[in-house]
Amino acid sequence: MLKSEKKSWKKVKIEDYDYIANEIKDMVDMPVVIFLEGDLGAGKTTFSNSFTSNQTSSPTYSIVNEYDDMVHADFYRLKTSEELYDLELSIYLDNKFYFLAEWGIQYIDELHSSHIPDGFYYYLLEFSNSSADSKQRNLKFYEINPLI
Repeated sequence: MLKSEKKSWKKVKIEDYDYIANEIKDMVDMPVVIFLEGDLGAGKTTFSNSFTSNQTSSPTYSIVNEYDDMVHADFYRLKTSEELYDLELSIYLDNKFYFLAEWGIQYIDELHSSHIPDGFYYYLLEFSNSSADSKQRNLKFYEINPLI
């Protein structure tokens, strides 16, 4: 997988997520897969709420949630890539512009080859703690090519 950094944000607070979500929407080609990666509690689901205008359901109840023009998935509870087949992601992604996938980068080869329709572009948003403040995050946004 080849990745190319598009943008980074330092010392981001939760209040900044709406602005960053809109900025990312303006940067990407569609349809798009955006993998969200970071430690537990790093802000991935909170960011997804901002991206979906606060519609995202808790991942406790389902792995995949569908909204107007997007799909949100949280793969944290998956044990193997074989479990992806039961999710029938290609049905969810039909006519969608955005697919946010938490904990999904480990399945990128399988997702690209068997579950995500052709024509999608791939990006990665990494969350890390800011050393200055535990309530702040550093974010890095990459364009990725799963074929390399």
